Amino acid sequence: MKMTLITELFEALTIFCFGLSWPISIRKSLISKTAKGKSLFFEVFLLVGYALGILRKFIQVTLLDCDGFIFYLGFFFYILNFIEIAIDIALYFRNTRLDRATQLLSE
Repeated sequence: MKMTLITELFEALTIFCFGLSWPISIRKSLISKTAKGKSLFFEVFLLVGYALGILRKFIQVTLLDCDGFIFYLGFFFYILNFIEIAIDIALYFRNTRLDRATQLLSE
């Protein structure tokens, strides 16, 4: 097995493992209907990080002729995680609005 294939496999598995937590976070945001305990700052940095990972993969595929199933699997996981974080950020803004409405009603 080539070393590049092994490193691509480790990258794909790393991104996959990171991505396992996002459906849980999205579910919690949907059910709780509150932004308490969430950090927009943290999630935006993660979103930027995944965007940079996607850009890296795009550069690899267009300029360096990288390809193969494992390579594209990693690419897919970057995109999936980016989408999941974007959904969680959208829910953060929804929940912040709900928090404000709840606060106004209780005053």
